[in-house]
Amino acid sequence: MDPFIALADPVRRDLLRALASGSARVVDLAAQHPISRPAVSKHLRLLTEAGLVTVEDHGRERHYALARAGLAPVRVLLDELAGRRPPIPASAFDALDLEVRRTVHDRRAGTDADPGTGRPQEESA
Repeated sequence: MDPFIALADPVRRDLLRALASGSARVVDLAAQHPISRPAVSKHLRLLTEAGLVTVEDHGRERHYALARAGLAPVRVLLDELAGRRPPIPASAFDALDLEVRRTVHDRRAGTDADPGTGRPQEESA
């Protein structure tokens, strides 16, 4: 299931809010809502299919927890809509560092650098 579809339901959003503070059992989550335990279980199953919730069996009980990584597509969309840019990758800084080093080297070698190559120009006789 698409995480956006899963988030469209207000009950599922409330369940995610509850799970944000820690894992919980169905019975605990159902006590906070005016719907039946089977209905809460169905919502949790859909959230699990969407990758927003994980489930672990502890004996006869199932404990549900928020899967924060599942919210990544939502975060990307919100960042895009807010006009935020993704973080600059480390490789871009490596390339910038290399360019700065070349520029410093060229300036130390002489101020008469060929603009096309960045190398010192040969003196003409």
